[in-house]
Parts: sequence; structure tokens; C-alpha cells
Amino acid sequence: VQLQASGGGLVQAGGSLRLSCAASGSIFSIEYMAWYRQAPGKQRELVADLTSGGITNYADSVKGRFTISKDNAKNTVFLQMDSLKPEDTAVYYCYVYVTTPGGTFGSWGQGTQVTVSS
Repeated sequence: VQLQASGGGLVQAGGSLRLSCAASGSIFSIEYMAWYRQAPGKQRELVADLTSGGITNYADSVKGRFTISKDNAKNTVFLQMDSLKPEDTAVYYCYVYVTTPGGTFGSWGQGTQVTVSS
């Protein structure tokens, strides 16, 4: 399974970005999708996740501003980020847990930089 993340960039505070993460390969089903982020000098943290049943979970710091969603037909997960703040600056990573012909396992995307200027 390969993940291709895109959509990061530089934006002013209050702006919006939409991240995408497309999974490719021999995938039977995606059981779980998530976005994490890691700011310089900090540990990687969970931003939002989404189960195959459609249950979402958000970090307190992004509730009401970020929305995670998916396109099952394209095996793609999105993160819509609105009302961005400088403290949202980080490298954002997607993570999926998938079922394939070879079994069930997790996979990380390569990361995409999000920079929010004040």
C-alpha cells in the first residue's frame, strides 16, 4: 500500500487548506484513517481520525475548525482545515489501516508541510 499526501502550503492565519491522502495498491478495505501532525521539537500528535463506520474524533485544539472525510471509491482521506492558526504549523501525516490480500496493517504517508503565518 502506498500513500500520497498533498495539499500543504503556506497560508495566513484565518485561512484554509485542504489536505488529501490517496491510498493505492491491492486494498480490500480501509478500516481506519487518520491525520497526525508534528511541529518542530514536539511529538507527533493525533489531529483527527475516521473509522470505516464513519465515526470521527478530533483533537480538542482543532474541534470546530478541522473536518476529516473520505472518498471510499478513491481510497482517499481529506482534512479540511479552516480558521487556521500559527500553532497549526506542522508537518501533517496521514495514516491508514487497511485490509489487503496479504493481511491487515497500517501505513504512513510521507508528510506534507503546513505553515500558517500570523
